[in-house]
Amino acid sequence: MNKIALITGGTRGIGASISVKLKKSGYKVIANYSSNDEAAKNFSEEHNIDVMKWDVSNFSECEKCITSIYENNASIDILVNNAGITKDAPLHKMSLENWSKVIDVNLNSVFNMTSLIINKMRENKFGRIIHISSVNGQKGQFGQTNYAATKSGLIGFSKSLALESAIKGITSNVICPGYINTEMVAAIREDILESIVDTIPNKRLGNVDEIAEMVDYLASEKASYINGATISINGGLWMD
Repeated sequence: MNKIALITGGTRGIGASISVKLKKSGYKVIANYSSNDEAAKNFSEEHNIDVMKWDVSNFSECEKCITSIYENNASIDILVNNAGITKDAPLHKMSLENWSKVIDVNLNSVFNMTSLIINKMRENKFGRIIHISSVNGQKGQFGQTNYAATKSGLIGFSKSLALESAIKGITSNVICPGYINTEMVAAIREDILESIVDTIPNKRLGNVDEIAEMVDYLASEKASYINGATISINGGLWMD
């Protein structure tokens, strides 16, 4: 297999697990990251995965780096839009800066990345585009109007893209993780996290490998008839 998989936010948390899983499945993986050079270097050396640093919320940086990838590779066959941040606050206390930053990183980045790759996928008549959303994009969450708006927006983006690109052999699907055992979730105050877990029918956090397994399947030939889908992996926390 010579297919190229590009994962944004691909060196830590869910993204790291996705990168490792796709590498094991035979893809050539390129993992994007934005800030933690030491973590990216250690990840690359441990897993023998290429890493590239750029800000996915910056269109010019995306354009420059994707052009560089195409100079050394014939195609980008799988795109996983995983990069995301939180800047939580109730709307009446939310700053414009924190609203805009989350929109830029979580949602505008998806336009940046996908728009720069989609035409080559259409030419090749093949592509797998997988967006990592969130259960909070499905049900909302107190203090996350910015985050929930972006993660909900991914669902509409993906469905529309699926309609536009299916005829060209491209699929676009969304995975909505629930509360997964990552650094971001671990930062939640312990008593609050315990109360969240208590509301989950499975009575546990998910693990990153459970998300990576679904990405691996959606990227495969076996999933060619799954298009425009929104797949929940949340332990029964939200059923829609």
